[in-house]
Amino acid sequence: MPRAYDRAITIFSPEGRLYQVEYALELVKRGAPIVGVSSPEGVALVANETPESRLEDPRFFMKIFQLDEHVGTAVAGLISDARVLIEQSRVYCQSNRLLYDEPVDLESLTKRIGDQAQVYTQHAGVRPYGVSMILAGVDTTGSRVFMADPSGSYRGYKAVAVGRKNEEGNKLLEEEYHPELTLDEAIALAVQAVKTASDADVTAKIVKVAVVPADTKVFRKLSESEVERYLT
Repeated sequence: MPRAYDRAITIFSPEGRLYQVEYALELVKRGAPIVGVSSPEGVALVANETPESRLEDPRFFMKIFQLDEHVGTAVAGLISDARVLIEQSRVYCQSNRLLYDEPVDLESLTKRIGDQAQVYTQHAGVRPYGVSMILAGVDTTGSRVFMADPSGSYRGYKAVAVGRKNEEGNKLLEEEYHPELTLDEAIALAVQAVKTASDADVTAKIVKVAVVPADTKVFRKLSESEVERYLT
């Protein structure tokens, strides 16, 4: 029989655990792999966007989204939950521009997402957001990569892999990352990490890449032909 702390989100277990939050984190681990890598020349976001069915239109299976001109996000977990946080993030980005006439700081944006997620870990009648988000962009402090998870916590990273086989992806990143990466090398490393964490061979049709170069600070998605170069 399940205990009350296994059913309710507001009750800690005797070991000090919130099982509903852990279930959400486990859901994220089953998601398709996503990777974010920073370099002095900019940031790269890479995701495996394999459709769940060969009959599915791949244009509607997206894991990389633009939040503002200078920042994008890759998501792992429930896309429906991610969509809510993405819309709120976009509103926050635009509100910051209207109030302060400047693009939002990445840490401030990530904290806002973490605050929203944390609220859903402490109230009865709700469940945690079943999604982790890698936010990457270039602000006044330089190239930044953050990751926010269903618990509401967030951390800054030089490079991070989330989703299925994230241990293998992060192991590769730890071995190959160095602080002086060019943006081209950062893209290549992120693509390689996604390939390592993917269950099957990947192609340019399912591996999607977005970058925010430090010189332009403008989010851009790479074309299939550009991605193909990093896969070969």
